[in-house]
Amino acid sequence: MSHLTRMLLARHGESEWNALGRWQGQADPPLSPMGRRQAALAADRLGAIDVIVSSDLSRALRTAHVIAELLGVGPVIVEPRLRERDVGAWSGLTREQIEATFPGYLDDGRRPPGWEPDELLLERSSEALDAIERTYCGAEILVVTHGGVIYNLERHHGLTPTRLANLEGRWVAHHGNRVVLGERIRLVDDHTGTEGCTTPQDGATNSYS
Repeated sequence: MSHLTRMLLARHGESEWNALGRWQGQADPPLSPMGRRQAALAADRLGAIDVIVSSDLSRALRTAHVIAELLGVGPVIVEPRLRERDVGAWSGLTREQIEATFPGYLDDGRRPPGWEPDELLLERSSEALDAIERTYCGAEILVVTHGGVIYNLERHHGLTPTRLANLEGRWVAHHGNRVVLGERIRLVDDHTGTEGCTTPQDGATNSYS
């Protein structure tokens, strides 16, 4: 008999590179002041959470610590396998710089040297979720991770990802032997950092961050 473990996989708050429009991948810029405000507002929106798990990258980990402190939940569990996709040569570049250096790649769906393939990203992130389920079976868990991790999971389950805002996420029901995707939820309004739960925006996914 399987036991249901609910996880909210949420993208971290705005980082300094998000604010500048730079692709991050596994680079480690800190949260911006807006990102810290978003994390505080998200805590008010979350309700009861038993456990908080985070990527080891500082923009996710700081988001998790702000939420954990305000909710009185902790310590934050650090899971390196939840870190963002490695975007290789595009790390630190804006879309304009990518287009100048790798013309046509974005439109054609081509990727640069060092890009982490979907299957490897899915393998490590799925291993992380399985380990979380085994350790905290039956709990309600906030998992602070990254856009690329969530997009890849959505594609694996047959969905076409739309743009994911900072501190927007998707519920996942982990039954031990299978994972079922639930609804998306936005914990703060995109860009402004004000509270709200709105419909995800249409259009292409943004930079891997």
